[in-house]
Amino acid sequence: MSTTLPRWIDVGLLPLINILAAFIVSGVIIALIGENPFTALTVMLKGAFVYKGALGYTLFYTTNFIFTGLAVAVAFHAMLFNIGGEGQAMLGGIGIGVVALALGGLVPPVLVVLLAIPMSALMGAIWGIIPGWLQAKRGSHIVITTIMFNFIASSIMVWLLTGPMLREGQISPESEHFADGVLLPQMHTLFNAMGMEMARSPLNLSFVLALVMSVVGWALIWRTRLGYTIRATGHSEKATIYAGHSPQKIIMITMAISGALAGMMALNEILGVQQKVILGFTSGYGFTGIAVALMGRNHPVGILFASLLFGALYQGGAELDFEFQNITREMVLMIQGLIILFSGALVYMFNPMLERIYHRLTRGNALTQEEGA
Repeated sequence: MSTTLPRWIDVGLLPLINILAAFIVSGVIIALIGENPFTALTVMLKGAFVYKGALGYTLFYTTNFIFTGLAVAVAFHAMLFNIGGEGQAMLGGIGIGVVALALGGLVPPVLVVLLAIPMSALMGAIWGIIPGWLQAKRGSHIVITTIMFNFIASSIMVWLLTGPMLREGQISPESEHFADGVLLPQMHTLFNAMGMEMARSPLNLSFVLALVMSVVGWALIWRTRLGYTIRATGHSEKATIYAGHSPQKIIMITMAISGALAGMMALNEILGVQQKVILGFTSGYGFTGIAVALMGRNHPVGILFASLLFGALYQGGAELDFEFQNITREMVLMIQGLIILFSGALVYMFNPMLERIYHRLTRGNALTQEEGA
């Protein structure tokens, strides 16, 4: 939808209004079930940022959303709707597991970690490039194929964790523990070693890696020839062909990059906390990444803020469930759903009102300047 609003309103103010609208509707629902919405908001904010270790947990969840949000955003710049973040992350986790279990104890743990990081990206890229090839060469729609590949990835995970990778003597579907030291450094360990006190939390070095990939993603899309070609392909495949590029090749490259970013989400969960491959570690982060990208307008800066919001909802929502009898985990999911609704399907609902206000103010300022002249 085209808009005559300046960018600071369209990209900055409008998402804030959408989020505020979602919280207002959520507050009304919370009031209707007999709880104080302002008290609930205070508890959620404290649970996400104030309580001991809360910020670490919030940033831990934020890390997952940064990776999956970036994955969706990169694909969307080529007008590819990648819904396969879940499956790509699963394959990233499998790649980490293969490296860690095969090399753990044989080579230094640091080397295992350094090999596992690119392996997670490689496996995610493979799981992204196949749907890209199917769209580019066979005309299969990327939405359908990425959804299907989520189910295939889930089936592969179940097969591996109930068979070849199953820990001996274990009933629940999980692999052997990785060798000692095959773990991304925990942030509280690093900070405490430097003399800066930090509460214990699952936050690990993958958060820093996510920030680095945000910068890399920004540079790729807006500062490189490949990024320009990706955006050009999204706007007009004919223009890409006229410029001497192959849209099919660009589609496959874009989906490989998108899949690699989604695959790296597994670093946070598998290599940062679990130290083993477990079933269901993706926990819907790949799907939530779609909302994160939409809310962040497919820009790394916006994705960082949107990821922080959803990270706070995940962590603060647990406190709501704990503190209030009538507010359950399902209510927190409702709040997340309302934010997705207002930031996705209803993203331009407030545009006409904002345009009227903006043009009225700018017209009034122009008349005042003319009278002053």
